[in-house]
Amino acid sequence: MSIDILVIGLPALADDILTRQATERGWTLHRPGADGLAPPEIAQRIVAVAASGAVSVDARLIDALPALKVISVHAVGYDLTDVAHARSRGVVVTHTPDVLNDDVADMALLLALGTLRRLPAMDAYVRAGRWASEGPPPLSRRATGLKYGLLGLGRIGRAIAERLAPLAGEIAYHTRRPVGDAPWRHVPDLVELAGQVDVLVVIVPGGASTRGLVSAEVLDALGPNGVLINVARGEVVDQDALIAALASGRLGGAGLDVFADEPNVPQALIDSERCVLAPHVASATVQTRQAMADLMIANLEAVLSGRPAVNPVPD
Repeated sequence: MSIDILVIGLPALADDILTRQATERGWTLHRPGADGLAPPEIAQRIVAVAASGAVSVDARLIDALPALKVISVHAVGYDLTDVAHARSRGVVVTHTPDVLNDDVADMALLLALGTLRRLPAMDAYVRAGRWASEGPPPLSRRATGLKYGLLGLGRIGRAIAERLAPLAGEIAYHTRRPVGDAPWRHVPDLVELAGQVDVLVVIVPGGASTRGLVSAEVLDALGPNGVLINVARGEVVDQDALIAALASGRLGGAGLDVFADEPNVPQALIDSERCVLAPHVASATVQTRQAMADLMIANLEAVLSGRPAVNPVPD
């Protein structure tokens, strides 16, 4: 008997891998219609959803799939999936942590260095012929010896801190409670942390509890020489406040891999020379996306075979 799976918004590589694996396993893959749902005659048979972390798996979709057993999210973040409603229906929700830690940490470091050293502006300066016609560009800022702060200290946060350690003058972090074995200084108040550091790296989950956490007050505390790096979720930062702080010079710069309304990026950020921008690609390497797809499939296979999920989302 065929196992029917609804596939929603997967990146191309993950979609290709799942398609090949489905053939070998006897799974039948379906795509949602224009309304975001499976056709009624197919919806009755769907037992699994494989979804990108960038798409919504809400109560409406979950309730339209009466045989649903598992939602396998191809991401570490699952804030767009209604986990509480899924659990109320007895549906297991899984994700793909750990395999992308290194790539996201690398991107955070890259954005920090690129923003401080104004790398995109330097590249554009050379390509426009301005080096030859105008001479050397304005000076940038040294990254070594600065104070770095982390908003969040989970698996990825730790990987970022470890990369920063050789060049940082100091590393501090803000979480609700101190992380017991962390060697870095805990600051209980986010505004206080922002006022103490030169670079603030955002690496917390998205969702209602963190929406707008990086507020105008936090940005003002970071100050005109401060740099904000966001490799978490766009909604964690008050984007309007960020734009205003950059435009007024109240914030020194920003390195952003995520935005509030992806893939739409405000023109003010695009036009700002204080920004380094990336299109939500922190985990977008062939090796990591392969590993994420493999883990997504392993989670599907485990639950559909009656075994515990490899990576259920935490309680």
